[in-house]
Amino acid sequence: MSATPQHPTPLDTADVLVHALPYIRRFAGQVVVVKYGGNALAGASEGDALALFAQDIVLMQQVGMRPVVVHGGGPQINDLMAKLGKVAEFRKGLRVTDAETVDIVRMVLIGQVNPQIVSAINVHGPLAVGVSGEDAGLIRASVRDPELGFVGDVEAINPTILRGLLAEGFIPVVATIGTDETGQAYNINADTVAGAIAEALGAEKLVYLTDIEGLRRVVDDPTSIIRQTTTDELDALMADGTIAGGMIPKVESCVHAVRGGVRRAHILDGRIPHVLLLEVFTDEGIGTMVS
Repeated sequence: MSATPQHPTPLDTADVLVHALPYIRRFAGQVVVVKYGGNALAGASEGDALALFAQDIVLMQQVGMRPVVVHGGGPQINDLMAKLGKVAEFRKGLRVTDAETVDIVRMVLIGQVNPQIVSAINVHGPLAVGVSGEDAGLIRASVRDPELGFVGDVEAINPTILRGLLAEGFIPVVATIGTDETGQAYNINADTVAGAIAEALGAEKLVYLTDIEGLRRVVDDPTSIIRQTTTDELDALMADGTIAGGMIPKVESCVHAVRGGVRRAHILDGRIPHVLLLEVFTDEGIGTMVS
């Protein structure tokens, strides 16, 4: 027979709260930008993972932090493209995006993924508001590379709408479609947008929830996790090819944001239950921290 699970005693609960108190005080009023990866949204326990994530975000907000959620939707975009008979093509971790694909990306991010996250948070109260980079000129984009089609670089972030929502006590949930001065929509890498928004808001933390446990010095060796690193070391790891593929935009935006004034950036394994709370409210380092 298996042992009966032990429920925490009132004393255990009090211990947890007392332990969290210094962190709650330190981060009160601070902006934390959380990039929730499309990979974290995909998979078998999608509902569970999203529900746990929503609980973490709401708890952070309720203790005085000001979370902003930025999301991708890569797997969901791939699914819809496959159903429509289109083949996804990537170069250096970025999706090649023709006119039809940019419409698919908008449909998935604004019509499917964004409302999923918003409604998961709003189970706990009327807290989350979905916005797209097209709203109130939030993300101004420019062409990244003509060969990639409608893939944009972040030209500028206008954080007015985010500041307004945060001031009113709301949690903004951002879909990463940007527009140029003509109103043309662009697909922008969500990692890049999260970094740019963190910089524009002067965030205390920038957190990437992904499907790996952190950065590794040796790609195939799980024991070679980098717990703490610097922007200079990350530059070197990208230059020598240790960091490659889809991790490049994540790491580049970490480096850029930290150099731009964000105090710390973290790459965490979004598959771990309540990993956000473990990172924010405990001493034990989870994943990789960049400072």
